[in-house]
Amino acid sequence: MAANQNDVLSWTSQDPRQSQLFSPWGVVYRFQTETNPNNGQSTTTVWRAIRANREDRVAKLEWAPGGGLGRAVIGKNHLPMADLVRRDPRMPNSRVFNGPDGFQYRWRPSTTNQDILLQDPNNNVIAFVHPTRPTRYQGVGDVYAELHFVRSAGAGVVMHPPLMDTVTVTAMLYRFASAFNL
Repeated sequence: MAANQNDVLSWTSQDPRQSQLFSPWGVVYRFQTETNPNNGQSTTTVWRAIRANREDRVAKLEWAPGGGLGRAVIGKNHLPMADLVRRDPRMPNSRVFNGPDGFQYRWRPSTTNQDILLQDPNNNVIAFVHPTRPTRYQGVGDVYAELHFVRSAGAGVVMHPPLMDTVTVTAMLYRFASAFNL
């Protein structure tokens, strides 16, 4: 896959719950995690830039006590976070989720490199997370990965907001679940 066919977002922070995804045009997604000092409940809000100085909330992730997977609120839908990173018994280290279109998608490790691939129902790679050596970006922070959207793959809908937002949220959850073996 040629890089110029992909839309690439650089991903800051080793902790995906407190990170940003940005392109040369600015921050596209922002993960902001806050902990309630009274009960210790952590909540991650996922924001998407819609224009300069304007963001929309994509999702709210309410973590279980102790930092485990809790509940996700995406739009008007409430569901267990675990539904967005269900283990796929057919493929080791793979996670599946149902997209906003009702189809099942799969995050899985690449067999040829360190990338984590997102496959559509027809096994087309429509996005992938590419780990990078930490690189400092002035004013943004250190980048640890890139999220590539393969615009031309499959039905070509990965860049449409409902699916793009779900891909971004599930990529974060995959990174988190893999790091903590959840």
